[in-house]
Amino acid sequence: MPTTLITNGTIIDPANSINNRADLFLRDGKVAAIGTNLGQADQTIDASGKFVTPGLIDVHVHFREPGDEEEETIASGSAAAVAAGFTTVCCMPNTKPPLDTEAAIEFVLRESQRVNLANVFPIGAITKGRAGKELAEIGSMHERGAVAFSDDGVGVADASVMRKALQYCKMFDAVIMQHCEDPALSGGCMHAGVVSTTTGLPGIPAEAEQLMIARDVLLNRTIGGRYHVQHISTAWSVELIRRAKKDGLNVTAEVAPHHLLLTDENCRSYDTNYKMNPPLRTAADVKACIEGVKDGTIDCLATDHAPHLAEEKELEFQHAAFGILGLEGALSLYVKALVEPGHITWPRLIELMTIAGARIAKLNKGTLSVGADADVTIIDPEMSWTIDKSKFVSKSRNSPFHGWQVKGRAVMTIVGGDVKWKLSQ
Repeated sequence: MPTTLITNGTIIDPANSINNRADLFLRDGKVAAIGTNLGQADQTIDASGKFVTPGLIDVHVHFREPGDEEEETIASGSAAAVAAGFTTVCCMPNTKPPLDTEAAIEFVLRESQRVNLANVFPIGAITKGRAGKELAEIGSMHERGAVAFSDDGVGVADASVMRKALQYCKMFDAVIMQHCEDPALSGGCMHAGVVSTTTGLPGIPAEAEQLMIARDVLLNRTIGGRYHVQHISTAWSVELIRRAKKDGLNVTAEVAPHHLLLTDENCRSYDTNYKMNPPLRTAADVKACIEGVKDGTIDCLATDHAPHLAEEKELEFQHAAFGILGLEGALSLYVKALVEPGHITWPRLIELMTIAGARIAKLNKGTLSVGADADVTIIDPEMSWTIDKSKFVSKSRNSPFHGWQVKGRAVMTIVGGDVKWKLSQ
């Protein structure tokens, strides 16, 4: 493997509190040195005016394979990831069949190795068939390489099953990532409120999310397992996490770009690209989520990348599929939501998109420490561009952000010391 020297960039490595001009030397797929006068390399990359950061990490994507390969595959999803600056992603188990066995985990790992683009880590199902009734093969999946457990797409409704899952996962120090939605209160297609009433669309109340978070926090109070709230979306959800952390409970949370930039008002257009689960909430909820990022209540940023075919979205709002694309454009959208308004700094953004997610999923990633895997993202913070879904690498096109003017973009993605993607001018 050729050696690589990245020069003249500003290295941002929050895990090591680094934020300064320096060079980065990569050798044999690892970070060999950070500093100046590092010698000659087989290839030199000039990062003048750019940020050089650990490879971006997304702990919540859907790659649809096996079962819905027409929407996305591990290959196309990995290509979309590196084109967005992500070197590592964790894929959810709601495939067909679901990732609820050791063999399914093995399949994802082998396919990721074959594709050889982004690092793709599988998340195993909590219950068999994601049916919420009987625990899946958690122990064997964990041993094979599942980095977390989730029934994402649905929450585990049975409190007894959830309690057993928390107890069992604690034995392996594995994190449970919960899709928090009480099924007794679900069934709608957008946030329950003034907009749903005036548009005539059935709503999903905020309490559907909040009740499950509250229940799980109570269940876990005596167990002490690692519990992670996926795609948080309401003000009271943020407050529940804030209080749980204040009590010293082992809970973390993530938020997606759309829950920081969009509201249920967007659904007045009946454009199904605004249909997602959890649904877009109110402006007050968006404000609370941003505050949660600012004060550390929300631990990391994740896209909930959810590809769908056009025919699944080109239906009446009530009948269209939930979900939107997330990877391509994510970095710029986080900049727009959090950095440009002055809520957080660039180093804090990089922390939320690298080492924070790595710690939650216990990945040996997210840092440029000497000896770490040479996963690197080079970012132009000043680049202005227009999100164009027709140019997405993903197989799908279901994005509400088409045509948005944004700033800041990954221009090169290096995985294991190899340049996997470079922005063509």
